[in-house]
Amino acid sequence: MGIGEIGGTFARGLLRSGYPVFPVLRDSDRRALAAQLPIPLATVVTVGEADLDHALATLPEQWSGSVALVQNELLPRNWLAHGLSHPTVAVVWFEKKPGRAEKVIIPTPVYGPIAPHLIDALNSIGIAASELATEDDLMYELVRKNMYILTANIAGLVTQGTVHDLWYNNRRLAESVAEEILPIQEWLTGKQLDRDHLIAGMAEAFDADPEHSSTGRSAPARLARAIEHAAQAGVDVPTLREIASDTEG
Repeated sequence: MGIGEIGGTFARGLLRSGYPVFPVLRDSDRRALAAQLPIPLATVVTVGEADLDHALATLPEQWSGSVALVQNELLPRNWLAHGLSHPTVAVVWFEKKPGRAEKVIIPTPVYGPIAPHLIDALNSIGIAASELATEDDLMYELVRKNMYILTANIAGLVTQGTVHDLWYNNRRLAESVAEEILPIQEWLTGKQLDRDHLIAGMAEAFDADPEHSSTGRSAPARLARAIEHAAQAGVDVPTLREIASDTEG
C-alpha cells in the first residue's frame, strides 16, 4: 500500500525473492482488491507517516492479520489505535531518493510474524536487515530512530549542515534537543526509557553516515508535532519553542 520510493524498494526486493506483488494505490478500490486477494501473505503499508492513520482506517478486514509497517515516527500507539496487536515492523535505516540507488546507513531491524520474508527481500537487493528477538528490542529501535530523525531534523533547522557537523560542532544544541525529545517519547510510549543507551544509539547512526543532511522538508512539521505532543504531555521544551520562534516564516 503506497508505491513511493520506499514502497518501490520493498516491492523490488519481494519480486526478486519470488513473491508476487500487488500495488494498492491511493485511488485503488480496496474492497474489490480484497475480494481478489482475500488472504495475502503480507500487507506491506509503505505510505508516509501523515497518511498512515487513513491507510489503516480503510484497511480491508481480510488484510489486517498480516500487516507490515515501515513508517518513520512509528510507535505502538499508532497501530494499537487501529486494533492491530501484532504487526510486523521494519525500522528502515536506508534512504531512497528518486533516480538514485538505495543508501544504507545501518542495517534495518525487523520484528514480527513475517520478518523473515521482509529480511530476505531486502537482503536480495543488497540492503542489510536483521531480525529482532523481542518487543523490547523493537521499542528501543523505534525510539532510537525517532530520536535520530527528530534531533537531526529539528536541530538541523538551526545548523543547516550535516549530521556530523551537528553532532561534533554543535553538540550542545543537539543534546539540548535530544533531552527534550526523550520525555516526549516516554509519554508517547508510556515507558521509562534508557537515556544513555538511546543517545549512544543515535550517535552510532550519525557516525554511520556523517555526510547525511541534518534537515529536510519534513522538519518544520516534525517540530510542530513535537511541540504539540509536549503540550499534551505537560513537558517543558524551551529549546524546541525557541527554534520554532527563530525559524517561523
